[in-house]
Amino acid sequence: MKRRTLHALAATTAASLLLAGCGGGSEAAQDEPFDPNEPVTLTVSVWNLAGTPEFQALFDAYEEARPNVTIEPVDILADDYPTKVTTMLAGGDSTDVIAVKSLMDYSKFSTAGQLQDVTELAEGATDLGGLDAYEQDGSYFALPYRQDFWVTYYNKGIFDAVGEEYPADLTWDEYVDLAQRITEKAAAAGIVPAEGTKTFGTFTQPWRSAVGAIAAAQTGGDQLGSDGYEFFAPYYERALELQESGATLDYSTATTQQVTYRTMFTTEQAAMVPMGTWFTSALLQAQAAGETDVEWGIAPMPQPEPGGETVTFGGPTAFAVNRNAEHSGAARDFLEWAAGEEGARAVAATGILPALQSQEIKDAYLALEGIPTDELTQEALAPDEVALEMPVGPTTAQVEQVLTEEHQLIMTGSASIDETLENMAERVENEVG
Repeated sequence: MKRRTLHALAATTAASLLLAGCGGGSEAAQDEPFDPNEPVTLTVSVWNLAGTPEFQALFDAYEEARPNVTIEPVDILADDYPTKVTTMLAGGDSTDVIAVKSLMDYSKFSTAGQLQDVTELAEGATDLGGLDAYEQDGSYFALPYRQDFWVTYYNKGIFDAVGEEYPADLTWDEYVDLAQRITEKAAAAGIVPAEGTKTFGTFTQPWRSAVGAIAAAQTGGDQLGSDGYEFFAPYYERALELQESGATLDYSTATTQQVTYRTMFTTEQAAMVPMGTWFTSALLQAQAAGETDVEWGIAPMPQPEPGGETVTFGGPTAFAVNRNAEHSGAARDFLEWAAGEEGARAVAATGILPALQSQEIKDAYLALEGIPTDELTQEALAPDEVALEMPVGPTTAQVEQVLTEEHQLIMTGSASIDETLENMAERVENEVG
């Protein structure tokens, strides 16, 4: 493995100011061919390099495939990433490859003309999950390398201890009932993970998407507010019922104490946790480090009604080429490689689901030590439909802010569901338009 130099963000920002005055990325530079025989140092922006294993895996595998290329990560704190990359690109920064964390960021960067057109690469990538989300008027400015969606993680040991069957093919009402039963049975049996804790039937991550995004995916509701937000109502009703019955840690405690799904699940304080498939990688890491010995499984997300298709939500993650890239040819080669089979194998080896969806890649993923391979897990990893977490458009960021603020009011009991949903619609109409 080649030695890596992590750019200090301050140095990156300072350099970007200088580059802004130089004009940067010409059309000729974007057509630059890639010569694998020429030594090149390729810079790639990432978030939380140490805690996001697929980045290191991709870089090591790519350098092995392209011995004359050295990848130099530009490592940025995850929470700061969207803001810092926005500043970098606006300032003319010449980082070659940009890891695009969300579709909202992609929309912002591409519409601002800050990313190179990679349509010719996308046209040959027909098996990439989530690729359609990057299409803009027939053009593409990024290629996805991973595709996450939400499933239900469950603790087999807790289920066995309280005598409940594993959570297969549940409706949301059945899920709520199950979480309440597990909570009651665990308490009656004296199942306590540690002093001062209890075993909850489930844990609802405080994120707005844990309620709103799944509601939109499973009802066809528009989170941008075209028809109001009544479709959120039954999902919020169930979320509050779980809190009020004590089947999940309440929203206020979770937010004020910054309790996370990872902590609740790995310390066996929650029997079930709805979460994105990226959690598998974190669980494998925790097990390898001896931080948890939870025997876990994966089940599909609960559905509104029995017997229908399995619908969940999620989204792709992509790489893009900076319009001002210093090494456009190598950058474009990296995008194509990362989205291809070799890149997918590197990603899958970390427990992350790649965007490339082939049986060979799925088999390699399920062959990882520690990943359950039972039929329920395989069913969960093959949903019928994966809706986008949030529609992408010019008003997305503003709408998201409104929905998040109103979500907090509902979950803390500061306002009724009906009142808050009406207020959501009014605010989106009046403040966003």
